[in-house]
Amino acid sequence: MKNLVLIGMPGSGKTKIGQYLAEKLSLPVLDTDAMVAEAAGMAVPDIFARYGEGHFRDLESQAVERAARSGGAIIATGGGVVLRPENMAALAQNGVIFFRDRPPEAIAGEDHSGRPLVGGDRDAARARIFELYTQRLALYKRYAHHYIAPTDTYQEAAERIAELYQKEAMEP
Repeated sequence: MKNLVLIGMPGSGKTKIGQYLAEKLSLPVLDTDAMVAEAAGMAVPDIFARYGEGHFRDLESQAVERAARSGGAIIATGGGVVLRPENMAALAQNGVIFFRDRPPEAIAGEDHSGRPLVGGDRDAARARIFELYTQRLALYKRYAHHYIAPTDTYQEAAERIAELYQKEAMEP
């Protein structure tokens, strides 16, 4: 069975959607940020602060490679997973990739503590979210098998993803 892969901006709801889908579809969830933190023995913001983004991306690529070898799992990725083509190639080999789009203005209105690339004071976080969205939108669309348009709730997005995944997951 193919993996169900979630990509999108930090704050787009990938983790919540993954948890919701895990219950609905009875599949395990692999969160690549959690895998990185576990392997490093420290939280993601601490990895960024101590070793920098490049080191984090290396650890993320290792986590993606491990997760991609699974079958029939939900893989919730970090927002920057699309920055390395090798990550996306690994995920696409045995996965159906869903881009959950969420408007940056909706993301910007939330708490971003614990998100190293968008944390900080509210105005700086807001500007950074719009900047990342502009930089990454084309990548998210390029790598996604399915585009999930903005919805009012993460549950609505999850229901749409489940419907599409169930149609495609069993195909050879």
